[in-house]
Amino acid sequence: MRSVRTRPLHLLIALSVAAAPVVTATGILAAASAPAMARTAPESFADLAAKLQPSVVNISSSSTIQARGGDRPGPEIPMFPPGSPFEQFFKDFLERNRPQGRGGPQPQQPAPDRKTQSLGSGFIIDASGLIVTNNHVIDGADEITVTLSDNTTLKAELVGKDERVDVALLRVKPDKPLVAASFGDSDTARVGDWVLAIGNPFGLGGTVTAGIVSARGRDIRSGPYDDFIQTDAAINRGNSGGPLFNMNGDVIGINTAIYSPSGGSIGIGFSIPANMAKNVVAQLKEFGKARRGWLGVRIQQVTPDIAESLGLKEPIGAMVAGVNEGGPAESAKIRNGDIITKFNGQDVKEMKNLPRLVAETAIGQEVPVTLWRDGHEVTVQAKLGELPDDQKVAAGVAPGKMEGAKPTEIASLGLQLSALTPENRDRFQLSPEQKGVVIADVAANSSAAERGLKPGDVILEVQQEAVNSPADVQARVETVRKQNRKSVLMLVQSGDGLRWVPLSLASVPSKPGKPG
Repeated sequence: MRSVRTRPLHLLIALSVAAAPVVTATGILAAASAPAMARTAPESFADLAAKLQPSVVNISSSSTIQARGGDRPGPEIPMFPPGSPFEQFFKDFLERNRPQGRGGPQPQQPAPDRKTQSLGSGFIIDASGLIVTNNHVIDGADEITVTLSDNTTLKAELVGKDERVDVALLRVKPDKPLVAASFGDSDTARVGDWVLAIGNPFGLGGTVTAGIVSARGRDIRSGPYDDFIQTDAAINRGNSGGPLFNMNGDVIGINTAIYSPSGGSIGIGFSIPANMAKNVVAQLKEFGKARRGWLGVRIQQVTPDIAESLGLKEPIGAMVAGVNEGGPAESAKIRNGDIITKFNGQDVKEMKNLPRLVAETAIGQEVPVTLWRDGHEVTVQAKLGELPDDQKVAAGVAPGKMEGAKPTEIASLGLQLSALTPENRDRFQLSPEQKGVVIADVAANSSAAERGLKPGDVILEVQQEAVNSPADVQARVETVRKQNRKSVLMLVQSGDGLRWVPLSLASVPSKPGKPG
């Protein structure tokens, strides 16, 4: 069981999930002629459950935890928040009560390695023995055992896993063909459709629960491709990896996580959509890992201020905040400051839509990318590469006040700016190749302070035009002001990397460092 602190609940990643069939708009209970009418619940899920249960399996994995150097036999300290007075109290108590021989405390003996077990769920997708589950169900396992619905147990081998989407593919070698489930089209599942979950909650074995699709497109901040189906079908610990079925008996999701203050179901569960999962599973089957399309851009959300400053009617799309050198985007002439509004013919409504669209596109495919640039739409062709395993992170910049030459003040933004002199490069640990204008000081309660700008940050562009001196910045700001725009857009480099920052021109704050 893994948990992520939320406000105010915990996001609990169940070690197995009960899969429940979901009734979709195209399901056996749906009437195509009246899509807006409410449907009554089926009299029973028994026939559907009996048909589907043989395709769902229980998964048991064991792993070895190596003892730390200082571990010793005896009682363990209860878990308390770090720094808690109870932590030190119990530590002192247990130290005083360690077994002692005639000569005093016994020499420390290394603690033996320990075996841990976890239980989860999965489902068969091929009669020959291919099984899908969550990566966190089998992560770090030394041994994986699959139990079929007739209680047959089989040893499983790992075919491949993908941590980004939390999917794993296993293989068993059965004596006879297995009953397999089929992936359905998760995009057709509508809020309010019935669903059925079958899994192994709390290690009890095959259990069926039913509910509805509560929401679509949920982002629970578990990864870059979050697009979960939310359901109120009961999902508990031990249900992870189990299938979420629609009323046609198709898998439309893999049950993965729940919101819960206690570890038990409160009717808020999350499933990976089948359309995302089956693409990953196909990659795992063929390559043993997930291979994703890669555009080679760093992006940020388009805010209303950014949209207004660039003449975009709505805050839509993903704004390019950096282009990887030698990547597909650079070859396609995509630039910093472009806003990607469409990718391969699909609208990019929000920043979070783009990574998933790119990842699901075949490597080497050439696709059209529609950009908002210089006040109008531009379409370029980009040939996608393969997403690298890791990405480099920009080096940090030490904070501090500027010393040396007198900085230039732009009171309307609450900024004091200075050129990149050798003294300034040394002060803020900036490379000799660094270009732009460095921020010397930021006025409290100014637009710049509200946007998180700080001394040592470097302004590279203003309104998508490069700047090399404080005078350049000042001139660009005055041009924007004469156009009666409410904000000015700047490309800023900081310890967190590149980002576009809109600064309000609505008011003139007090001078930096002085009371107003």
